[in-house]
Amino acid sequence: MNIIHRLLLTACLVLPLAACQDDEQTQQVEKAPMTAPTDGDSAQWRAYLSDLVPRHMEGIQNQPYIYLVPDDGVADFEGQYERLEEKARTDVARGIVRGNMLAYAGPDSNRVADMVVSAFEGVPAKSMNGVRVLFIGDAADSARVEQAVTPAGVEYVFVEK
Repeated sequence: MNIIHRLLLTACLVLPLAACQDDEQTQQVEKAPMTAPTDGDSAQWRAYLSDLVPRHMEGIQNQPYIYLVPDDGVADFEGQYERLEEKARTDVARGIVRGNMLAYAGPDSNRVADMVVSAFEGVPAKSMNGVRVLFIGDAADSARVEQAVTPAGVEYVFVEK
């Protein structure tokens, strides 16, 4: 009888420790970040953004606003670009509240930067405190985007593609 009690006590103590060790091992494995697509394939860009944007969501409570500027080689590029630019302007103009993130990306960094600058024209100073703006593009365009969004009081994050 004494042996049975010892075996049961040992099992009760060992099993929770073994379960904790398995959880730690699975938590340590993290997927390597994807690299930005080199072409304008929208499916590849969506997959890239699905991987990249969540990596910058710390402290963000809401679903991010993602603006993927299409490649200029697609049919009706100008129409798609104008509609997306209008949506970006409208979203920013109606007000983005603390705890949200705006992510801008696309194959043509200059076009993406143009869209961000256009969207933030006329935004009152310090009206977007607690909002994060994620710009995925070329380093050459980052300073222009940062200059356009900083007066609004946002947290600016740049990721070089």
